[in-house]
Parts: sequence; structure tokens; C-alpha cells
Amino acid sequence: MLWELFTHPSNYIFSISLVLCLAIGILELLLLLIGGSSQVMDQFLPEQLSDYQTDFDLEADHGMIWQFFDWLYLGRIPLLIWLIIFLTTYALTGFIIQGVFYSFTEHYFSVWLIAPAVLFLSMPFVRWASALVSKIIPKDETTAIFSEDLIGQQAEIILGIARPHSPAQAKVKDQFGQTHYVLVEPEQDEIFQQGQIVILTQKNKLGFQAISQHTND
Repeated sequence: MLWELFTHPSNYIFSISLVLCLAIGILELLLLLIGGSSQVMDQFLPEQLSDYQTDFDLEADHGMIWQFFDWLYLGRIPLLIWLIIFLTTYALTGFIIQGVFYSFTEHYFSVWLIAPAVLFLSMPFVRWASALVSKIIPKDETTAIFSEDLIGQQAEIILGIARPHSPAQAKVKDQFGQTHYVLVEPEQDEIFQQGQIVILTQKNKLGFQAISQHTND
């Protein structure tokens, strides 16, 4: 019954969601093993959602879409963790509804009907789970400062090779000694190797531009 539920064409979208959730969990584990951080994905969030550690003013004129994203706690916890919550909640809600419906009718809802319906029905559960995680997630690598405050700080390239328009992951400590993980690319025509110390000079869409430490000396 469970295998049929998982493999039935009407439930493929929920099965795929669980597989993606597993893949993201493996990615999170790999990042942890190599000394990286899931926060690197947060660099791709819009500016309105990028500072998940700060309180977001729902009364401000941010538009209904941003208010809805904030209601879902998107941007308030690391993006990879939010994706795991969303995919798991979406898949389990779909399987439960399809399983209950099949037990009464021996049929499944059409995927074109159930997929959008579950997307709508699962949103309150995504919000509840994300809010719970935001209260228990470790805070030692978050910040209460603006990202621009990191400009001028030294950063260490920890993952990948940074080239112009091809950033690598770096870690940087702020003035309070808290560690942040950011994407860094060279400001000039140079290459940053893993382990190299650079100085952040300005913010861009993906993260920061930087110069090598010896250039600043």
C-alpha cells in the first residue's frame, strides 16, 4: 500500500518532493563535513528577505508578496532548512490526503487537482514548523548587523576558487566576533585560492567583491 502510494503517477509530485528533500539533506551534511554552511544559499535570497535574523516589519510597505514570504518564515531561517521543511510538509500532506481518499474510494485525486490544493493546504503547517525551527536553531552564526557592515573585514576563502563573476564561499568575522558565510569574488582581475585571506570592499547581488590582502598592504 505504501509503495503503491509512493509510486502512483498521481503522487509523483509528492514522491519527487521527498527525494529532493533527501538530496538537500545530503547537501547540508556535505557542507557541514567540509566546513561550509547552509547560509551560503541565503546569498540568493532577495534583499528584502536576506537578513533572516532581523525582525521584519509587516506593517511597512513591502508589498503583499514579501509579507506572504515573511509569514512563511522564508528568510528567517537558513534557506536549505526552509526548503527541507517545505518539501517534507508538502509531500506528507499530499500523501496523507491521497491515502485517506483512496481508503474510501479506491481512487486517487488527479495530480492536476491535488498538487495545487496541497500547496495551499500545507502553507499553515510550513509556517508553524518554520516558526518552531527559528526558535530552536543555533544562533551562534547569525548576526544582528547589516551585511554592509562586513565591508572592510578580512575573509578567508573556504570553498572553491573565486574568479571575476564566479564567486567562492568565504567566512568572515564581524566586529562582535560572530562568523558569517558569504560569497566572494575578486574586485580586480585576479584569482582567490582556497585558504587565501581577502578584504571585502563592496557588496554586490550575489555577495561581496574583495581584494587580496597583499593588495591592501
